[in-house]
Amino acid sequence: MALELRKLLTCSEETRTEGGRSDGPPLRKAAALAVIGNPYAGRPYSAELDAITDHGEELGELLARAAMAELGGPAESYGKAALAGLGGEQEHAIACTIGPFGTAVRDGVGGGASQWISSVSKRCSAGSPVDVPLASTEDIWVRSHYDAYTVTAPDAPLPDEIVVIVAVASRGRLNARVGGRTLDEARQASS
Repeated sequence: MALELRKLLTCSEETRTEGGRSDGPPLRKAAALAVIGNPYAGRPYSAELDAITDHGEELGELLARAAMAELGGPAESYGKAALAGLGGEQEHAIACTIGPFGTAVRDGVGGGASQWISSVSKRCSAGSPVDVPLASTEDIWVRSHYDAYTVTAPDAPLPDEIVVIVAVASRGRLNARVGGRTLDEARQASS
């Protein structure tokens, strides 16, 4: 990888009941976090961010593969996040997760070719938590899959780093009951 990769972290959790009951298989969430050097940190404004965007595909493939391995099965929802250290700009974080990065994540996780991936970014200090938004891999309007996975890299991002995250989940929320389009309806509409 042409970007300096200091660390790759993975994490997961499994929720078996919500509100004192289960409604099927446990909800598994997993994430992969890449701590990379920010080539623009501490530098004057740059109109072009190619030193980051040119490596999106490789970074997306790495994180999708690691997140899916941690999940241990198919994903029904996904999301992405990026955290710029205090020596960088929020725009540097966003540059990590656009274009070829998103395509590589969709390909690696199994999202539809044009499916939007929910995302969040911010500038922060090391150890700051982030709520990675999750939504269906098949249709953004499937409400049962609106969720988040809170993750942190305890020692990142340093001021000259960016943390890039891909999170996945095995299903929608347990006991989801607020209505809206179902996953089955989304699948029928796309076939």
